[in-house]
Amino acid sequence: MGDEKAAIGVLGLQGAVQEHLKQIENLGFKGINVKNPVQFDLIDGLIIPGGESTAIKNLMTRYGFMEPIKNFSQSGKPILGTCAGMVLLAKEISESEEVHLGLMDIKVKRNAFGRQRDSFEVALDVKGLQHPFPSVFIRAPYIEAVAKADVEVLAVYNEKIVAARQGNLVVSSFHPELTTDTRFLEIFTEMVTARNVPRGMPREVPVTPRILSKM
Repeated sequence: MGDEKAAIGVLGLQGAVQEHLKQIENLGFKGINVKNPVQFDLIDGLIIPGGESTAIKNLMTRYGFMEPIKNFSQSGKPILGTCAGMVLLAKEISESEEVHLGLMDIKVKRNAFGRQRDSFEVALDVKGLQHPFPSVFIRAPYIEAVAKADVEVLAVYNEKIVAARQGNLVVSSFHPELTTDTRFLEIFTEMVTARNVPRGMPREVPVTPRILSKM
């Protein structure tokens, strides 16, 4: 159970905002629908939900979210990006010159698992979870490569990286909010509660990343 004083915001511009908020509150945290950049002062962690990455980026730009999110990350506060959120956090997007927030040292391929009609659910082995996690993929991206060795691979599907962590950032190709299983979200909420706790989180990377020559 999380610290009830801790608040986690969900970027409320597009996507499954209410589903994330419900999970956050079920874990004992205060959930905040973030629709204004001034709300970053009220939260200890941020979730960027799925949706359409270009549309979300345009809304973030229009309403002044880009720099506040970058500053939030630079302060060390945790950010979880799911599906489109993964694309928004990546420093490189396959077959595109466009970069959105550019915070995480990963190269992402958009819509890599097909169209909406190709959506599927699979029981996925996730590092740190004792039993497979029910993972819902909808027009999902995947990580083609990582650019630094400190990017920790959390899950792989069909030899494609679908969940990873680097410092205070966590990403997933799948939608953890579309299941009643909260264990993947707890990986993130533990980072929120542990941010000011002086304890290490030693982990081994189960997959040897392919290092990009440049980003």
